Amino acid sequence: MSRPTGYEPLNTLKPVAPDLWIVDGPIIRFYGLPFPTRMTVIRLPEGGLWVHSPIAPDPGLMAEIQALGPVAHLVAPNWIHYASVGAWQGLFPQARTWAAPGVAERAASRDVAIRVDETVGDGAPDDWGGGIEARVVPGSSVHHEAVFFHRASKTLILTDLIENFERRAVPVWVVPVLMMAGNLDPDGGAPRDMRATFRKGRAAARSAVEWMIAQQPERVVLAHGRWYERDAVAELRRAFRWLLDRD
Repeated sequence: MSRPTGYEPLNTLKPVAPDLWIVDGPIIRFYGLPFPTRMTVIRLPEGGLWVHSPIAPDPGLMAEIQALGPVAHLVAPNWIHYASVGAWQGLFPQARTWAAPGVAERAASRDVAIRVDETVGDGAPDDWGGGIEARVVPGSSVHHEAVFFHRASKTLILTDLIENFERRAVPVWVVPVLMMAGNLDPDGGAPRDMRATFRKGRAAARSAVEWMIAQQPERVVLAHGRWYERDAVAELRRAFRWLLDRD
């Protein structure tokens, strides 16, 4: 599968802020569509690494990771972002695996062997040095995602609640699909089919988005597509206007 133009080099650490890196990984297929992948790595105060949405392991990347510090925590942030967790567990058996609600059940239903040590809830676990706060976004009948705020760098980390695919990074035939789905840059957001699952829980989901905005992040890292290096609060208000605009 072709490489996503504009995301090179792949499978290498890219510094975003002190003690925070992203890694752009290979394209995967999801419902037949090409999805560029991205994980986030944070070095905790005691030196251990916190790895969000691990991508497929790559020998060069693993060497970079091990030079950075010991992998202490693996994070599966929602019910569809766990595919490479098992491979990382094999490489780093000492790491604790944290998963959003529903991940363990979904993996078991697909015969994917992963170990879940902790279910992510609201708060800043001491195991993460108290510097990363999690919030599980409620309100959907299907989509269960935990979002994370790294206090030291003022970075918000999302997975699929905002997708922001760039035209240059996808085949031409995909662009009309993304326009209809509502996740094409520069107006990326949650796909419209996902938004529909919040129909009965809009108020609960709105409170979670308001929490994100209240943290006053400086940037928002996304798993798919162009992430927001600046104007984070404005981008959140734009991308979540489908929730923030009152009924």
